[in-house]
Amino acid sequence: MIIFISFFQKGMKSKSTIVLFTPAIVFAIGFISIYFLGDYGWTVFVFLPFLIGFLPSYLASKKLELSKKDCYSLSFTSLLISLLVLLICAIEGVICIVMALPILILIIWISAYIGYTINKKKSKLSRAHFTIILTLYSLSFLSFDYINEPEEMMSVKTQIVVNAPIEKVWDNVVSFDTIPEPQEFFFKTGIAYPQNATINGKGVGAIRYCNFTTGSFVEPIITWNEPNLLQFTVASQPLPMKEWNPFWDIYPPHLDGYLKSYKGQFKLERIGNNVTLLEGTTWYKVDIYPQFYWKIWVNTIIHKIHYRVLKHIKSESEKENAQSRNTPKII
Repeated sequence: MIIFISFFQKGMKSKSTIVLFTPAIVFAIGFISIYFLGDYGWTVFVFLPFLIGFLPSYLASKKLELSKKDCYSLSFTSLLISLLVLLICAIEGVICIVMALPILILIIWISAYIGYTINKKKSKLSRAHFTIILTLYSLSFLSFDYINEPEEMMSVKTQIVVNAPIEKVWDNVVSFDTIPEPQEFFFKTGIAYPQNATINGKGVGAIRYCNFTTGSFVEPIITWNEPNLLQFTVASQPLPMKEWNPFWDIYPPHLDGYLKSYKGQFKLERIGNNVTLLEGTTWYKVDIYPQFYWKIWVNTIIHKIHYRVLKHIKSESEKENAQSRNTPKII
């Protein structure tokens, strides 16, 4: 790494050289983090964006007369090239890049400003000092990735009011027919969404299958408190999404095991005459860092999935309730 960075500094003679070599350093470190340490962590989403912003700004303004705007332009050009390489080399897909963009842009904007400011203040940081500091920072962030462990399970709860008796709602919770195809753009991006649910057996020990576009959640029932509470664990789960890449079919490592559901439940409460409060909850862990950032995306996705299911259960339950009230009684 030290040799590579030293070569990078010595070979810097133009803006284009800086813009091309910055992604080379970033991909070398990123490859180690993802494919050797198996981690999408602080290195990938904090340190590498810092390098993309800092290196072009710092190195170019050290040798060339550049304005702050020029430095920003170089740094964001390096980002653009890096993202194109991710797509062309079938390393990543469009949707995950879009999800990461807010944190990437913020860090690159800050780090580009830092690189520009250091040189404006006539920093006496030598080439050797710079290389050593950068290498130590690389190793320290990789060590953070090595010890990363997901925190305790997080939960997402979604509620809906159903104008139907709790017994009818329960029947549609346990299993439900095919949900109409979604109209929301959100589910047309490749994110997996539920289509129907079936169940084998009844009571504790029954196996429920919630079928998504990418496969099935296998859900052994652990609590069957009809008609108030259905709880289950997750024995196996499908991929959370099908990544879209304009050039290739891809399978990035983060699709497998980095977002894992552990258990779920449906809770039903009678809140009025033929009115039921239905609540769905999912407990999960996300092994992508910084968690506070990715938790926002994951919670949004799970809420959307919950709402799709709950809205369908509401529609079917209310339809059945209306039909039963309109059916004439035989005396």
